[in-house]
Amino acid sequence: MTNSDIDHLTQAMHKAQALKLVLDSEFDALKKQDLTAFEVLQAQKLEILNFLAADELMEKVKSHTEDQDKAASSVAIWDQVVALMNECRDLHRRNEILISHKLETIRGALQTIQSPDPLNSVEIYDRLGKIRPSRGGAAMGDA
Repeated sequence: MTNSDIDHLTQAMHKAQALKLVLDSEFDALKKQDLTAFEVLQAQKLEILNFLAADELMEKVKSHTEDQDKAASSVAIWDQVVALMNECRDLHRRNEILISHKLETIRGALQTIQSPDPLNSVEIYDRLGKIRPSRGGAAMGDA
């Protein structure tokens, strides 16, 4: 394994650490409902993920796993990258659960606002100007 390969693995480890920090910041922004900060973090996260998913990096990793003369330091770096990416996966899932919960809360609030309230029903008049009895409740005289 060349120094260039080790450099790529080291860069991957630094990017994985940066991704972990971005995911933690994303969670804080979601808790505070700071959508501006959340959108800025999305751009940063996308940049990091693009680097980690780059074909060049994947080729280095593939050659690393096939190389019989692996250096101990590169194995240790790769193990750290894998561990960090597993942590990032878990942090991403945590953020996804928070977003889903917030969306469900918003949907519930919208449904409550949009659903008709039986206590505030609109009275409807017929052609003769008399109040038409409501369909679901008792007539006014019966109440």
